[in-house]
Amino acid sequence: MSARTIFLSDIHLGTRGCQADLLLDFLSKHDAETIYLVGDIVDGWRLSRGWHFPQSHNDIVQALLEKAHNGTRIVFIPGNHDEVMRGYFGTHFGGIEVMQTADFTSAAGKRYLVTHGDQFDAVVMNAKWLAHLGDRAYGFMIWLNPKLNAVRRLWGGGYWSLSKWAKHQVKQAVNFISQYENVLAEDAARGGYYGVICGHIHHANIRFIDDIHYVNTGDWVESCTAVIEDAEGKLKLVDWEAHTTRKKARSKRIRKAKSSAPTETA
Repeated sequence: MSARTIFLSDIHLGTRGCQADLLLDFLSKHDAETIYLVGDIVDGWRLSRGWHFPQSHNDIVQALLEKAHNGTRIVFIPGNHDEVMRGYFGTHFGGIEVMQTADFTSAAGKRYLVTHGDQFDAVVMNAKWLAHLGDRAYGFMIWLNPKLNAVRRLWGGGYWSLSKWAKHQVKQAVNFISQYENVLAEDAARGGYYGVICGHIHHANIRFIDDIHYVNTGDWVESCTAVIEDAEGKLKLVDWEAHTTRKKARSKRIRKAKSSAPTETA
């Protein structure tokens, strides 16, 4: 599938929670004129505590570099987890541009601010030690989650994300997601933008907040989502995990139907 623009964020290469295989599958099936990497592509926080970078993570880097080599414009906007790259604004790495923020104009002529969004997160900006503590707790839940799901499967339970549930409970208690979305929308309005495209909170969403088009790309740890712009300038949220699950279920039904179909005898 060829798109005008693809937006990806919060891949978190270097962590065990990164859904690298799903992202590689997505990248193999999607090309674009421009790809925006909207922060937290590589998780420097986690890598600083211990090296974990399997071949599948390296394959993602190579896939992006290959797209850049083949003519795709790739813009990288570092987030808080790959903040070390914020010292390289204005430079290129293998054809990938590093920028603090970006102005994006859709095919429909709508102007968007593209930013990771952590600068609007009071916890990250004002209490970085607390953010790092939360990151460690999040990593523990990512490690524990497959073990819990193995037990759930013994009792016939479906997949359940502990980290997603915990984040939802905390964010719901302090109304964090709503506040984050509103603050970004207000900043975009002050800048005269039609909308804002961001990441950071791992909560994929496309909606209007007053007159501002708020777009959050989600992540590739829990949700496996991306935002794609088509030739007409429409932005669409794609849930690749759900897409893959539906595709597998459909293939399974087709195989089952073929195996149960009566065979003709001579």
